[in-house]
Amino acid sequence: MQGGILLEIDCSKGEGGGQMVRTSVAMSTLTGKEVHLARIRENRPTNGLSRQHCTAISAVAEMTGSEAIGNTPGSRELTFKPGNGMRYSIDTDVGSAGSVSLVLQAMLLAGSKTDKPLKINITGGTNVMWAPPIDTYHQVLFPLMDRMGIKVDAEILERGFFPEGGGRVSALLDPVKKISPLDLPDLGELKKIRGICFIQNLPDWITKQLISGCSGPFEPFGGAEIEIERTTGISKGAGLCLVAEYEKGFLGSNVITARGRSPKDAAADAANDLIREMKSGATLDVNTADQLLPYMAMADGDSVFSVSRISRHLLSQMDTLETFLDVGFGVERRENVYNFTVSTEGKI
Repeated sequence: MQGGILLEIDCSKGEGGGQMVRTSVAMSTLTGKEVHLARIRENRPTNGLSRQHCTAISAVAEMTGSEAIGNTPGSRELTFKPGNGMRYSIDTDVGSAGSVSLVLQAMLLAGSKTDKPLKINITGGTNVMWAPPIDTYHQVLFPLMDRMGIKVDAEILERGFFPEGGGRVSALLDPVKKISPLDLPDLGELKKIRGICFIQNLPDWITKQLISGCSGPFEPFGGAEIEIERTTGISKGAGLCLVAEYEKGFLGSNVITARGRSPKDAAADAANDLIREMKSGATLDVNTADQLLPYMAMADGDSVFSVSRISRHLLSQMDTLETFLDVGFGVERRENVYNFTVSTEGKI
């Protein structure tokens, strides 16, 4: 424990979910500050740590030589003692269809000071409800991280859907020399709208409906280029991941098909969600903003961006990061967006 520091974090505040846990564990390893998390997911229907959270905590602990006390499903408390070691090749299995993306999120953040290539193999769900699809990382998150000096390549070896999972992703994080700030006061001109429509072990009419559902809304913008990907695996599912590519950045939206809802309607909703972000004037979509915020808080300089709304996830990230770092968040409402300035000395 660095300088006898033990941080206490109430995980029932803010969005009250797993993001506070993942960010806290990762930041503990980066700052050397031991952390005690209490009241984990107390306001959620299922309290305590889920299997996915436990997998992320275990993977970060294994990767960094840290110790996690209380890391069992259902646990409402966790003590994380950061270590000094680093393993550069990690294999982990979320089990069933737990989100690969959210586990990877914690591991990449914890590894953001790596001085050697870091290889991560994860098995679980690549495209599941209530979690960012791995495709959106490719389309939006990783290109923006690359701009900040954090280069990640990730390959989808197999897709995994609820409930069986079975998806496999292999990611490689290059050595990080310096984290640069992200300066996104505006996006510039729209270049194109594109996307990927993926389907596994389901009939082709679903693909046709997904593409049909998003075609109409995008007509005023010159249409969208949609790639179709058909795969096989132990699970079945389909969905759509969309991105508006601008001169200076990206905005994303996505949807997974579900029973009781037509694929065409689901795709139309995803398209309209993206259009709302585009029309708002935001420079980051809400989901990407909270994932990039920890890197901005550690950057060598001030970052600037705007969002169409301030989510509870974003508020929780701000609270958590202020606990670990000397960072300031300036927020100003202007017209349809909230303009953010992340002020930091870039020291951890």
